[in-house]
Amino acid sequence: MKINWPGAYEPSRTRVHVSNRLAMKAPISAVWSWLVRGQRWPEWYSNSSNVVFLSGEGPDLALGTRFKWKTFGVAIESKVEEFLPPERIAWSAHGIGVDAYHAWALEETSEGCNVLTEETQNGWVASLGNLLMPNRMHRFHQLWLESLERQALLDQAKSGPPSE
Repeated sequence: MKINWPGAYEPSRTRVHVSNRLAMKAPISAVWSWLVRGQRWPEWYSNSSNVVFLSGEGPDLALGTRFKWKTFGVAIESKVEEFLPPERIAWSAHGIGVDAYHAWALEETSEGCNVLTEETQNGWVASLGNLLMPNRMHRFHQLWLESLERQALLDQAKSGPPSE
């Protein structure tokens, strides 16, 4: 699995780069369903709040969907830049002092799926946060992956995708 980085967000061109990976026992369809249901992230991922769609029909993210939300205590506006169900999704993220790109790649396995998430950032807030708390984003992205797997497994146990 590899991330398709837009030129300005290539890890070698950014101040911050974080990569997390998890082999999940949940089926890729269940993982994807929870990942793209952005407005429900705050229910199961504690580092997200106030997710509001600015464009797109919802309830799921799609190519071109613009949304605002809060993460790491920063108000962010994002746009889905890559969308290939159920394998890839990526969004740009802009806020005061932050210019970021967050990408996800999923790969089906015999036991579930592998999920890779990577983020690159530029901006003074991103640089300061990385300097003062160098492992914070890595820890929270790992929490995001683990929480995503938990939700997908719950979904599987209930035998249905997330509802609106």
